Amino acid sequence: MTEIFDEWPEKYDQWFETPIGGLVKKYESSLIREMLQPGAGELILDAGCGTGVFTHDLLTAGAKVTGLDLSFPMLRRAGKKAEAYPFRMVQGDLRRLPFAGNSFDKVISVTAIEFIDDAQAAVGELFRVVRPGGWIVVASLNSLSPWAVRRKADADKGHSLFRHARFRSPEEMAVLAPVAAVVKTAIHFLKNDEPQKAETIEEEGRSKGLSTGAFLLVGWQKPPE
Repeated sequence: MTEIFDEWPEKYDQWFETPIGGLVKKYESSLIREMLQPGAGELILDAGCGTGVFTHDLLTAGAKVTGLDLSFPMLRRAGKKAEAYPFRMVQGDLRRLPFAGNSFDKVISVTAIEFIDDAQAAVGELFRVVRPGGWIVVASLNSLSPWAVRRKADADKGHSLFRHARFRSPEEMAVLAPVAAVVKTAIHFLKNDEPQKAETIEEEGRSKGLSTGAFLLVGWQKPPE
């Protein structure tokens, strides 16, 4: 699986530099900050950090971040972006985290769970390394969204990345942990929408609390001891 991601660092970053990709990043970053609420001095694990697209927001909030990823090329790119910050790189598997229990104040994992069949076990690992009372926030492509439908079609055509992905619904994600979940979505517009129109669609979707946004974010709080 590692080699699948090794060829994607540059393509991944280039997507977020497009007009619609930049808008996607804006709304996804906002939702992550809203739910995770990274704070100064907090120890945060970014599990499946990729090229560090969303890691930067955690670092600029003053958090000390450990970025874990299977792909060294992805991780190396993240490290270059974070040279001025307290960022530690670890190459490893989200399913078998190389950390002791209760090591972090919070954990975030963005669009990595799609590539894990036993998502419940993976979320269990995230819970294991978070301190009691800490938050675990996991993002995935929402199976109820048109974006997922398109990527499933790409997978059927043999897309090198998406053919390995499994997309889940808000309901499927919420029950991956045995505690109550907070569920939110963003990106209610489509890839081909004009940016100005997309912003209007997004605000409408957020105001209505729609569950069909492409960016699905689920949060759980680890019970205090």
